[in-house]
Amino acid sequence: MSESSEQAGTTHFGFRDVPVGEKQKLVGEVFSSVAAKYDLMNDAMSLGIHRVWKRWFVATAQVRKGDRVLDLAGGTGDIAALLKDRVGPDGELVLGDINGDMLRVGRDRMTDRGNVRGFEYVQCNAQYLPFPDASFDLVTIAFGLRNVTDKDMALREMLRVLRPGGQARVLEFSEVTADWFKPIYDFHSFKVLPKLGKLFAGDADSYQYLAESIRKHPPQEQLKAMMEAAGFARCEYKNLTGGIVAAHTGYKV
Repeated sequence: MSESSEQAGTTHFGFRDVPVGEKQKLVGEVFSSVAAKYDLMNDAMSLGIHRVWKRWFVATAQVRKGDRVLDLAGGTGDIAALLKDRVGPDGELVLGDINGDMLRVGRDRMTDRGNVRGFEYVQCNAQYLPFPDASFDLVTIAFGLRNVTDKDMALREMLRVLRPGGQARVLEFSEVTADWFKPIYDFHSFKVLPKLGKLFAGDADSYQYLAESIRKHPPQEQLKAMMEAAGFARCEYKNLTGGIVAAHTGYKV
């Protein structure tokens, strides 16, 4: 079921119900606020393990030299930078992000690293991708799907722009599997994380939203079912670090 149909005209922004038309603006404000401190945010949310998750995510992706890859919510450039060696000098990496501030931070970071050739930056909404059908060999989205207003529409768009045989991969915070760890994780998310946000970034509210957005994101089996409903084949997922994060995979046939 689409998020926008959960209640008439409303969807969730963290634990709050808001009009569907307002969520994009509210999420945009959050990420404009945290853009300059995004690495700090990820380190605070994952205790630094996000770097390991991202490396595994890229290392296990179906991608070859010369492929064309779309990385959605890719403003930071982390995933694209890791993919660069895998697609080689003849490959193309398109970073798509709805937030201009995030995209600028990622572009500047990539340029500073000398990553210029083979990279393209497109400000776009994952629900309405500005690319022709069958444009990419791989589509990735890491830690971004939970912020999309209509996840079902975004998944259908990811499928549309994939070439037959292409792979879609979603890396996202998910549902912790170990009962003993859940209270520890909740304490870190709702008590520690906002305080870290206030201390280091002067922004407790954005970090509170990010913790809440994880809890509202569809858990592993539900997201797998959503990918299947969108038309993906051979859908599967792998839990990382006890389900704190899950990597979902689907194919276009």
